[in-house]
Amino acid sequence: MQITQGKDLSQILLTAPIGFCILDAATLVCETVNDKFLAFAGKPYDSVAGKFYWDWFPELQPWHEAALHNVIATGNTHNTLETGIKLIRHGEEEMVFTSFVYSPVKNSRGKVTKVAVWLPGNNIPVRALQKAGEHAQDVHAMAKQMAAVNLELSAANNELAATIEELAAINEELASTNDDLTQTRDDLERSQNLFRSIAGNIPNTVIVVVDRDHRYLVVEGDLMDKMGYDRKDYEGKHPTEIGQTERYLASKHLYDRMMAGEKFSVERTPPSGEHYLEHFVPFENEHGQVYAGLIMLIDITEIKLAEEKSAKLAAIVQSSDDAIISKTLESVITSWNDSAKRIFGYTADEIIGETIYKLIPPDRQDEEPAILRRLKKGERVDHFETKRITKDGRLIDVSLTISPVKDKQGNIIGLSKIARDITERKLDEARKNDFIGMASHELKTPLTSLNAIVQVTQARLKNNDDKYLSVAMEKADIQVKRMTRMINGFLNVSTLEAGKIRIEKQPFDMAQLISEIMDETRITLSSHPLSLLGTGPAIVNADRDKISSVLSNLIGNAIKYSPKGSLVEIDYKVQGKVILVSVTDRGIGVPAQDLVKIFERYYRVEATEMRLVSGFGIGLYLSAEIVKRHQGKIWAESTNGEGSVFSFSLPVG
Repeated sequence: MQITQGKDLSQILLTAPIGFCILDAATLVCETVNDKFLAFAGKPYDSVAGKFYWDWFPELQPWHEAALHNVIATGNTHNTLETGIKLIRHGEEEMVFTSFVYSPVKNSRGKVTKVAVWLPGNNIPVRALQKAGEHAQDVHAMAKQMAAVNLELSAANNELAATIEELAAINEELASTNDDLTQTRDDLERSQNLFRSIAGNIPNTVIVVVDRDHRYLVVEGDLMDKMGYDRKDYEGKHPTEIGQTERYLASKHLYDRMMAGEKFSVERTPPSGEHYLEHFVPFENEHGQVYAGLIMLIDITEIKLAEEKSAKLAAIVQSSDDAIISKTLESVITSWNDSAKRIFGYTADEIIGETIYKLIPPDRQDEEPAILRRLKKGERVDHFETKRITKDGRLIDVSLTISPVKDKQGNIIGLSKIARDITERKLDEARKNDFIGMASHELKTPLTSLNAIVQVTQARLKNNDDKYLSVAMEKADIQVKRMTRMINGFLNVSTLEAGKIRIEKQPFDMAQLISEIMDETRITLSSHPLSLLGTGPAIVNADRDKISSVLSNLIGNAIKYSPKGSLVEIDYKVQGKVILVSVTDRGIGVPAQDLVKIFERYYRVEATEMRLVSGFGIGLYLSAEIVKRHQGKIWAESTNGEGSVFSFSLPVG
């Protein structure tokens, strides 16, 4: 007979012609019961299913408890003798004669996980037996009175034969039911294996079930494998039987607390440095009696380390001088540190739950969507300088660094923003630029007069035989020009940062401009040979004067930071819609850590060789700003001690 799982199997159990129920071996809780068994017990389904065996069948405990524990411990079937037992059936006490069969259900490892309880006997109440006895006496008396009535005895014999045939049919049905129950046992074993598979795959965990005597009933979990223990050595045994006496005695008081009905947790930190959390959970019946306990050991080492890291991070966030704010992808603020309160004036209670637009001035509301578009692509916004509005309505200058927050799968789940108040820095820069602009402008007047004097003196000394004066005037002229370039540089910085620098584009030949600058450089700086690698015209639409200053600065730096007599190469080429210009030297090079900062304002490399070269760190800054305002790019490549290549690109159109 082919038996299937699911509904068919449940139907077989429920319609079996004999009483039948399934108990969980660890807890003795009824998991399955059929109508025949309920009829014998004289109890409704709700008072039996899911209940502790001795709670709904207390009459059997004195007679069958030892037998049931023996079945679980040994795995052997136990048949009880047919005896009379007083049961409360349908609210009345009755004497019932019956026998029980306790049959173990084992898993693939041979461990008893369930117990099947069968009622193969007649299960006849005493009142029924009494009536049957009275009926037998009547029949006997009638037989004495009608001994001669053979025909009626023959009919009785025929009826007995029919009864025997009926019993044979019942036996066949019982055999079929036994096959069905065997299949059911296999299904239960598969379910047990599924449970073990699930429990065994809970990460970093050991699950243990013990009885009242602290004997292991179930041991599962991947920590067993990680620690090198075999669960087969544990199940069905007491800790003292497997060489764990010392460890057991150290933890026995915890077992006793659990068996006394206390639910609690204990954190352990062994000398090896791991962290474990141990949960103790008692199993109680309806009467509050503890019959077993569950112990769950969890490795929380990673959680502890994460908590420590989180605590350190929280301390850093709270103590930071910068405002550190987190928000959702919809720009709703979710966290707010103390510095954010100090800078913007809002408390955490006032601002959390509000949108970030509350801090953005009306004329800058379009910044947030643009920033969000970049962040949703996974990009990071670094040092974005803008203005924000405080609680009291003040506009402040801020520098924003905004990063996407991702989960373990790399999905963007939020945004983190660091806001630095740069209002004072901006004011200082403005004051400094005003001072530099004013000072540079004032210096140009006497410098112009000095330059005129030098020029007139040089003209008068052309026919003079005093070589010393001629050389002195040439050097004075060089220094005046150098001073003029420096002052113009400061003026350009001031003009640039005041937003007053203008880019006036016109078509010109880059090749011709490079040649002119090389010729001028050879006159004033004749210590290095210059080589032009590019050939042919290269028309570009740009501000010729501004690009001239970029080229002069790059070529001048190449000479300044290279050994005397070393070659400086200038190259240009048109690549698609851009023109690429590069200046290569064989100089001292730039350390890698300085390359990313070399185009910043007033930045100078701190290497020993650089300290001997004069400069204020504004030439490359101005060059970078000019190129950027042409929608171009500028960068540097260098090998320390071997030389550098400074390049920039400009759109051709």
